[in-house]
Amino acid sequence: MSSSPIKKDGAVLANEDAASVNSDEAQLRAFGYKQVLHRTWGQAENICASFCALYFVGGIRYVYFVGISAGGPPAVWSSWLVTIVCACITAAMLAEVCSSIPLSGSIYIWAAECAGNKYGRLVGFIVAFWSTTAWTSFIASICQGTMYYLLSELTVFGKTIEGGLVDTNIRFRAIVWIGAEVLLWTAVAINFINPKAFRYVFFVTAGVMLTDWLLTLIWLPIGVSKTYGFQDASFFTEYYNGTGAPTGWNWLLSFLFTSGVLTGFDAAGHVAEETKNASVTAARGIFWSCFISAALGTPIIFLYLVCSPDIDVMFSLDAPQPFVVLYSLALGKGGQVVMVVIAILGLWLNTVVCLIAASRLVFAIARDGVLPGSSWIGKVKDNGQPKNAVLFTGAVASLLLCTILPSPVAFTSLVSAGAMPTIAAYALIPALRLFVTPGKLKMAKWSNGRFSKPFCWIAMFWNLFILTTVISPYYFPVTADTFNYAPVIFGAVTLMAIAAYFIVPEEKWLPQRKIIEIQENESWERNGRVAGQVSNKSD
Repeated sequence: MSSSPIKKDGAVLANEDAASVNSDEAQLRAFGYKQVLHRTWGQAENICASFCALYFVGGIRYVYFVGISAGGPPAVWSSWLVTIVCACITAAMLAEVCSSIPLSGSIYIWAAECAGNKYGRLVGFIVAFWSTTAWTSFIASICQGTMYYLLSELTVFGKTIEGGLVDTNIRFRAIVWIGAEVLLWTAVAINFINPKAFRYVFFVTAGVMLTDWLLTLIWLPIGVSKTYGFQDASFFTEYYNGTGAPTGWNWLLSFLFTSGVLTGFDAAGHVAEETKNASVTAARGIFWSCFISAALGTPIIFLYLVCSPDIDVMFSLDAPQPFVVLYSLALGKGGQVVMVVIAILGLWLNTVVCLIAASRLVFAIARDGVLPGSSWIGKVKDNGQPKNAVLFTGAVASLLLCTILPSPVAFTSLVSAGAMPTIAAYALIPALRLFVTPGKLKMAKWSNGRFSKPFCWIAMFWNLFILTTVISPYYFPVTADTFNYAPVIFGAVTLMAIAAYFIVPEEKWLPQRKIIEIQENESWERNGRVAGQVSNKSD
């Protein structure tokens, strides 16, 4: 057998040491880390981590009316077709990076490595702050959105609360806050299930979401055919401007809807250290979760358009979540209850899975010692579960939910900033690969081959374009009530990251030697593959 040395802190590990751990642990040691998380999940669980974090059916419902406002039906379906192609290309680009660097907290490590030795630490700080903001905001917004489904049932059954079911009513906001906190902390509790048993949570979650998809495809059109009827072909070309923006820009704002549905597929990378054969499995999870969500979401987009009432009727559906009322029109009160229960269950399970991804990001940052109380946050249970990171993530999301109480603008602004950091990271990583570290990551087990560079160009321009729509005001003319505070929050988070870069000593978090050490793993990967080929030939 041929010898394949593994570098760690300048030392050379002999074959006997490498043989004592599996290939995943050996690769982790080459990165300079010790295996402390469980590694019991396989390909199915990894794909579910991203697929369930995306929850494409719930995502489409969540922002469908936003899409209709920005250009109407033709903008919705045409923007979706463009989005699914570009999102899958972005996923393939990130999968290639993940294959080379399958670590928890993946996306900020990927960015740091792609930024090279000189800029890696600064970029790592920035993307770590971005990603933490994004994932905790996602979790809080899902819990709020779930309560909107529940409280919209009052509208269907002719009930209300004093002051009405509107964000300007403090009573309404208080009920939303209390319910959202309950949903959040029950989701946190589910995250404490033993990792080996948690695989079934992934499968149940995927099952609920696919049930939602299937019932939507079958039951909704049956109900519509018996009630208000389908839209004809002319509806697909009916332009609508509900944003007040100039015509061209109004249409482009529809990409806020379509891109938002397919953001978050990097979750599979966050659980890489808990996944077997991570350099292949996690990469597949990123790409295939996006591809499957895009493929299954396409018929839903066209079905919702066919089954929508007239646009003026759609915007007269007065409820916190208008889809609840739409379901009641199509399926009756009893039928809509079934669909809403499934939607609520799906969103709650979506929260459970997003907590998995977010807590692994927090664990990775704490592992390197930058967070206050890092030694506690980064502590792992005997079963390989980062329980304290889950609690910390839940606490941050809980604090974000508290902003619901003082003002409807405060929480909405925080939530609107959630997608921006992730999309910015999706744009930054390919840009760094093209201009700072070109030619790297060639030995990834998941390789895009000759398409690697074109995919980077497409991913960079696509996500930069989406970033412009996220930064833009959504309603015109711009007033204090319609101002988009997301860029302000995004800028503040970025400045905090830059300040932390200068304040936190290099030896305390993400030192340059760590970046170099991880970069050297590409050489380890190449040596391991060559050694394996030589060994196979000699055998």
